[in-house]
Amino acid sequence: MITAIREIRKAKKLTLAEVAERCDPPTTAQTIGRLETGMRTVSVGWLNRIADALGVDAGDLVKLPERADLPVAAILDADGCDAPRHEIALPLPRPEPGMVAVQVRTGVGDYRAGDEIWCARLEPEQFATALNRDVLVPRPAGRFLFGRLIGREGDRLQLLPLGAGGRQQVISDPAWIGMAVKMVRAL
Repeated sequence: MITAIREIRKAKKLTLAEVAERCDPPTTAQTIGRLETGMRTVSVGWLNRIADALGVDAGDLVKLPERADLPVAAILDADGCDAPRHEIALPLPRPEPGMVAVQVRTGVGDYRAGDEIWCARLEPEQFATALNRDVLVPRPAGRFLFGRLIGREGDRLQLLPLGAGGRQQVISDPAWIGMAVKMVRAL
């Protein structure tokens, strides 16, 4: 099986030892190296462990002929833009199960017309993880609020609107919220 373990590890700027340490249970850098190079067979169990360690979906680690990856031509940092030392390819973004999206029609706040905001759907017990993040909150009759979650008191959420001059909104007991986790923007 051909994998993209090395490419994704390099793209995330992690060493073999760091990935090995992040595995549950931890393993050795040598083992990760052997799995990357194909010197050791990659089982589904190993794919899942390494995917968790890299913070990606296990499917992102498998190179499939019909799935295109995006080759990295250059790496930009504070010192300038240079070619990568080794071939690197990034997997194209895929939504996680249960995600929802917001399509921006008119620019507001940090968002421009045409942006797509991908949101992870959170249940009420997870709302605290979205503090100080932009969130989508469902309202009755198919309406929504989208703004910065600035507070939570019991079952009440406090949101600031994205645009200047708007008033804080308080929403009681939403069934779920969507926390913004990725933005797709055409330049």
